[in-house]
Amino acid sequence: MKKIAVYYPYFMGGGAEAVVLWMLQGLQEKYDLTLFTVGNIDLKKLNSMYGTSLSSQNVKVIPLVSDMFRDACYFMMANNKELRMLFFHLLIRLFKQNSHNYDLVMCGYNAMDLGKVGIQYIHMTQVLEGTPLYRKISSFSKEDMLKNISITNSEHLANYTKKVYGIEPKVVYPPVVIDTPNIPWSEKEDAFICSGRIVEAKEPHRVIKILKMVREKGFDIKLHMTGGGGGVYGWKYDSLIKKMVKENQDWITIYENLPYKEYTELLAKCRYGIHFKKEPFGISIAEMVKAGAIPFVRGEGGQVEIVGKHNEELFFNKEQEAVAQIVNVLSNPNQQSKLCESLAQQKNLFSTHRFMSEFNEVVNSYFETVDS
Repeated sequence: MKKIAVYYPYFMGGGAEAVVLWMLQGLQEKYDLTLFTVGNIDLKKLNSMYGTSLSSQNVKVIPLVSDMFRDACYFMMANNKELRMLFFHLLIRLFKQNSHNYDLVMCGYNAMDLGKVGIQYIHMTQVLEGTPLYRKISSFSKEDMLKNISITNSEHLANYTKKVYGIEPKVVYPPVVIDTPNIPWSEKEDAFICSGRIVEAKEPHRVIKILKMVREKGFDIKLHMTGGGGGVYGWKYDSLIKKMVKENQDWITIYENLPYKEYTELLAKCRYGIHFKKEPFGISIAEMVKAGAIPFVRGEGGQVEIVGKHNEELFFNKEQEAVAQIVNVLSNPNQQSKLCESLAQQKNLFSTHRFMSEFNEVVNSYFETVDS
């Protein structure tokens, strides 16, 4: 078996985790796999969260720190971006020191100097490069990073990546792993779900303002907000959101760190979704689509590809525009039916089977080039 090493720094939730785990899932039968990460991982727990069937027999894990220090390291990484970058580059250094032992090296966590030419899956640009100090720690070479075969999670990000890095990446949509109860539209709640981390960058306060204006136009809708907070450094924004929720507690419910099963059940019963931030892709939006909800999203970003460019009724760029679009759809049951049918066709873009097949094609192409 050919040997493949994969870099992914830490497992603390999020769509990028699903990508790297399904990379491993699709490769485990054909290759000898090693995962480099900051702290050891619980494969059984991750399998239950993401639907994979990985085992320690198929995936060897090389952690940067011992189990004794893992939780402390994760806490520091979650709450201090300088320390997070330090751990990233210490792990990059370890990875590069070992890269010559493998037939292929890959990064599932954005663009990176892998020690030799490999494959990188880009969720966002300019994440791992860091400052000159960090690059000195890992001997990070931007020039070598740009020699890698690059994959992005959307056409939107592919275009942006070309602008930033001057490279031509291939698009492989992430796998969206969610198993929701199949609830008929007539039995769903007249409710919106806003999922993802409750942090300032996601702008959930704007979602509250938008839906409050919709309610003022006579629509008795509810809002369910799910997701974790922003850690110690996000307390100020977290307090603002909780204050807004308390002022509107008759129609808003907030769920922090909801267990996966309860999240899927909540998602399945909501007729609508809403997401304010422009995203490179937007896993939470794809989950809404797969659960049969109608999501309203910004008209620019990777989320447009999830919802479908043809479903223009669901796009907005300003708060008042969002209110108008939502009121229009909520007032028209026939339009809701057409949107549900159209969105059902989008689900196939994000299947695990499609992801593994397309990612394997990239890996096969790499080995064919190297071996020829």
